[in-house]
Amino acid sequence: MAWLTNLLMVLQVLTALGVIVLVLLQHGKGADMGAAFGGGASGSLFGATGSANFLSRSTAVLAALFFICTLTLALLANRPAEAPRSIMENAPPPASAPKAPADVPPANGAAGPGANGGSQESAGSAQAPASTAPAPKSGPSSDIPK
Repeated sequence: MAWLTNLLMVLQVLTALGVIVLVLLQHGKGADMGAAFGGGASGSLFGATGSANFLSRSTAVLAALFFICTLTLALLANRPAEAPRSIMENAPPPASAPKAPADVPPANGAAGPGANGGSQESAGSAQAPASTAPAPKSGPSSDIPK
């Protein structure tokens, strides 16, 4: 597809330059008045009015080619490289949940699977988990200066 894009870009540039040249070669509306009264244009290659028809038709053809190239390049630029055949092709693989080690107690304060009658959660127990913070010291502290 890259060669097609390059070919269309070259064709678009050439048609754009051709349109510019052909528009600059054409006479304005006021120039036809002088040619009608014998301004010397009757002895030209196309005759008195032949060049106007040829140049205007050539400009129209090159302009049409320019627009076709532009639309084709826009369509090629916005098309995805390859559409997936399924939604699941772009899905990430499922992540497995990490397993808890066997020596870590559950978060509800039970000592293990057999501590509360075989279930890890008991609806009627309101036990507070054992605190691991050190007990406060009683008596005067040795840190305070006397």
